[in-house]
Amino acid sequence: MAKKQASQGTPATAVLVAAGVPFTLHPYTHDPSAASYGLEAADVLGIDPRRVFKTLMVDIDGKLGVGIVPVSGTLDLKAIAAALGIKKAAMADPKTAERRTGYVLGGISPLGQRQPSPTVLDESALAFSTVLVSGGRRGLDIELDPADLIRLTGALTAPIGSP
Repeated sequence: MAKKQASQGTPATAVLVAAGVPFTLHPYTHDPSAASYGLEAADVLGIDPRRVFKTLMVDIDGKLGVGIVPVSGTLDLKAIAAALGIKKAAMADPKTAERRTGYVLGGISPLGQRQPSPTVLDESALAFSTVLVSGGRRGLDIELDPADLIRLTGALTAPIGSP
């Protein structure tokens, strides 16, 4: 995999470069009328939506957590709560998620967040040699080994996605 190009740098790519992790950038032209950021990326890039993952911020007992699931499905809130050892999780307020991560909705990356949060990656990612996550802005995905994603985010893996 190639290293990032300087013109496409984001906090997410900076983390990967600093760690010496190989990755591939997949830029595309974002359509503001797209109904789903993740499915748009999979479609435009011609990649199986089960390999393209979305980053979702959840409220866990008044704190934020991160769920990373395939764009082809949804986040199971009960499953992520169980994975994090709490009773209940809810989707985080979008503005709170943007402030906490330093990214805009549709461009929230699990990498390079302003304030790290407990992270859970859907275990389906382990079936692939590489997966794609947001690169830190709309219209940019990063392809990397899921083991590197786990290591750099400190993620747990669990079955948190549903079809």
